[in-house]
Amino acid sequence: SLRVKDVIKEFHAGGRLAQHSVGECVDAVGFCLFLKTYLEVDDFPADFCQRLFRYFQHVEQDVSLFTGGVFLRDVSCYFSVLEDGQPREKLEFTFKLYDKDCNGLLDSSEVDRIITQMMRAADYLGWDVTELRPVLKDMMTAIDVDDSGTVTLEEWLKGGMNNVPLLVLLGLKMTERDGQHIWRMKHFNKPTYCSVCQGMLLGLGKQGLWCTCCKYIVHSQCANKNPEPCARTFVKSKKEIGIAAHDWIRADCNSTKCQVCHKKIKTLAGRRCVWCQEMRHDECLFSGLSTCDCGPLRDHILPPWAIYAVSKEEDTSLLNVTPDGHVLQIVPIPDTHPLLVFVNPKSGGKQGERVLRKFQYLLNPRQVYNLSNGGPAPGLHFFRNLHEYRILVCGGDGTVGWLLDAIDKENLQVHPPVAVLPLGTGNDMARCLRWGGGYEGSDLREILKEIEGSELVPLDRWSIQVIPDDPQEAGDPVPYEIINNYFSIGVDASIAHRFHSMREKHPQRFNSRMKNKLWYFEFATSETISSSCKRLKDCFKIECCGRQLNLSNMSLEGIAVLNIPSMHGGSNLWGESKKPDGAAEVEHSEVITDPELLKTVSQDISDKRLEVVGLEGVLEMGQIYTGLKSAGHRLAQTSQITIRTSKALPMQIDGEPWMQPPCTIHITHKNQANMLMAAPVKPSGFFHLK
Repeated sequence: SLRVKDVIKEFHAGGRLAQHSVGECVDAVGFCLFLKTYLEVDDFPADFCQRLFRYFQHVEQDVSLFTGGVFLRDVSCYFSVLEDGQPREKLEFTFKLYDKDCNGLLDSSEVDRIITQMMRAADYLGWDVTELRPVLKDMMTAIDVDDSGTVTLEEWLKGGMNNVPLLVLLGLKMTERDGQHIWRMKHFNKPTYCSVCQGMLLGLGKQGLWCTCCKYIVHSQCANKNPEPCARTFVKSKKEIGIAAHDWIRADCNSTKCQVCHKKIKTLAGRRCVWCQEMRHDECLFSGLSTCDCGPLRDHILPPWAIYAVSKEEDTSLLNVTPDGHVLQIVPIPDTHPLLVFVNPKSGGKQGERVLRKFQYLLNPRQVYNLSNGGPAPGLHFFRNLHEYRILVCGGDGTVGWLLDAIDKENLQVHPPVAVLPLGTGNDMARCLRWGGGYEGSDLREILKEIEGSELVPLDRWSIQVIPDDPQEAGDPVPYEIINNYFSIGVDASIAHRFHSMREKHPQRFNSRMKNKLWYFEFATSETISSSCKRLKDCFKIECCGRQLNLSNMSLEGIAVLNIPSMHGGSNLWGESKKPDGAAEVEHSEVITDPELLKTVSQDISDKRLEVVGLEGVLEMGQIYTGLKSAGHRLAQTSQITIRTSKALPMQIDGEPWMQPPCTIHITHKNQANMLMAAPVKPSGFFHLK
């Protein structure tokens, strides 16, 4: 969470690391402390630290200032380029970093040092720097317009903000106006040509710029040569609404057949429509149908002719305002269900970022939202006046819960149905809705087709109220007020809480799935030995619709309250049920505690009922998770729960753990969310064998 500029202050006079700086340089020990402070880690591999130190020593140094250390400003510049943040801020920071006399001027050698560090950062990111260097050199020439040999801050910012490859390097991710490409560096595995100069892209690294939204491809040095604009995402006036025109983009259609004359299209001799994906020769563009039908994804796409810029005279209180000042309104296309997509880019490692880019290409970028930029509210606000649309949320269970909470808060006239594209691990909600345990890179167009054929199902959601016996007693904050998946007390919450606490304290130890699993195993093993939740029945009571459960004959170390038939990444603690014999009256009961009747009770995410399961300990949990045991101990099915505890106990809601002092807990039905369940997977092969 620390920024570079915060860390370098520690090396200034009076800072706690000031003794390690000599003039403008830092010694090897100071360099290592810089890394530890910036990365917020206690231990950093010494050999790696030495290699990095020597790496920065190889930068061209001013011999008169050289002391055997490395220049702090070079190190700071390098890491600031790699940080998240706005390009303008980064440009201004690097300028002030090297403007040591604070006169607002840099000479050519200082500017060149900045470029060198940017090149090093680009090399780290995998760019082909042989092509990038001349681009940045050209930029430097353009900046010093009066050939004075010095650059002002204004000249530096203006030159940098108009240089596309540099902006991509500095992290420009948002389009500022309609028709502007959203560039990213890309490596191409097959012969690829620049759409501006028509030359081949050469090099071993990421040797070209590629537009996320329209797949327009250019050399880095050609990006500043007025390439064709990106596809429009809305129309400028209400008169253009409903005029379904193609948006043709220059594309490498090599060996693809023209859909007008049916002859093959040679390299760079054709164009592709962004919306329907139809391809035509340049000379055939106006020979075929001029109307675009949005192709196979018609039901999901919100085309530009369904969004128009509203005049200032119209009511704009509920409308969407673009970064460049346009106020937008949606006019729905009949017989379609536009898909509002929310992506959590932090889910599943870099998987979320890739999914975000793919949807920006397959759909209109105006209907695809990055949850890191303001959460779900902007997208829900933009679509709020539509009556026939669907939502796709891409992320884990926490992301799904975040979206469902946001839908509640928006007070929408129509609650749209929600599908889930699971990213990362766990994903219990997605599992029980048949969307799977995790996205594995399959064609997103197939997933969009599955959404078209999905079924609407209501999902129960539950309010949980935690009332401490002593409001003054310190305890962790309760993570959620709503249960979507499950709530638990005892052994599994204890393991999760220890894992969560250790990860908060030492995040560097939990930077891979394998490490996470090993740590979880370690905490589970130590929990078996310590058995911190033994005799749980002595320190809590549980009532279901006013009926207290009798736990005196059981040796339980945990209780789980289930809303869905999946927990901890696919485990079904309730298990399979026997076929009921005349169970019609059972289904209408507010509470069931009879052991024989419970054997016939099935889980249903829409029945306004919760299932209560008892767990004997870690070993039983492990047996259930690995399939050696079918389920835990069925205790009750109920529509309301009250729990009273007499000592501090570990608890968790939907995977988020905390330690709770003695309290009273009330769980009641809140509402139902509209969810989309995928169709069952059809068996294939002989005798229905896969």
